[in-house]
Amino acid sequence: MVKKAQVLPLTPNAAPAAKLDESKTKALRIPVVDDHPVIRKGLVQILAEEFTDMVAGEASDAAQALEEIWKHEWDVVILDITMPGRSGLDVLKEVRQFAPKLPVLILSVHTEDQFAVRVLRSGAAGYLTKHVASTELVAAVKRVLTGAKYIRPSVAERLAEHVESGTNNPLHQSLSNREFQVLRLIALGKTIKEIGGELSLSVKTISTYRCRILTKMKLKNNAEIMRHALQHDLVSFDRPEPNRGD
Repeated sequence: MVKKAQVLPLTPNAAPAAKLDESKTKALRIPVVDDHPVIRKGLVQILAEEFTDMVAGEASDAAQALEEIWKHEWDVVILDITMPGRSGLDVLKEVRQFAPKLPVLILSVHTEDQFAVRVLRSGAAGYLTKHVASTELVAAVKRVLTGAKYIRPSVAERLAEHVESGTNNPLHQSLSNREFQVLRLIALGKTIKEIGGELSLSVKTISTYRCRILTKMKLKNNAEIMRHALQHDLVSFDRPEPNRGD
């Protein structure tokens, strides 16, 4: 039998969210941040089956997520990386800066090879792909609630390799999160002007990031950036990715 979770609205223009029921102040509180409504609803349902009287929140983009993260007290955040506008990495950065004790569990469509090491280095409490079983998602939530990291064996091995042999890591691992974000958008065929508009940065700033990317990765042009991104599965053309960057 599915337990229904108390869901708080996570939309900037919605009526003020209902205050938490005083009788449920000990209930687990989790905001689910993903731009796909079906995925959000499914995740809330999975968690509600395990955690009695869970208070759930839903957000479809970074702006909604950050607004509600500061508005309410939460126990753990479940966060997607690729969303319209600012990416999940941007949300993670702000949470780590202003609420360092709040665990953030990344749940992404991207494989571990693509992003796991990067998000864990950025302060995430764990990284899961959306292909994992619901039981593993629940196990991950329970673990990060204790203050521990949830790291799958395959990811732990990659982290060890990253520490032990930095020179053998893919060149994109040397990029900052913002540079990595720009790299992916260039690889998706976006112009400097389009990228600047999506990230709310000037054309000059994006051009500077592009130059840094080319220098750090010893590449010559956008074509080589795209080739590298495709070879390392950093971008996917399975579906449109408007206004996105990780």
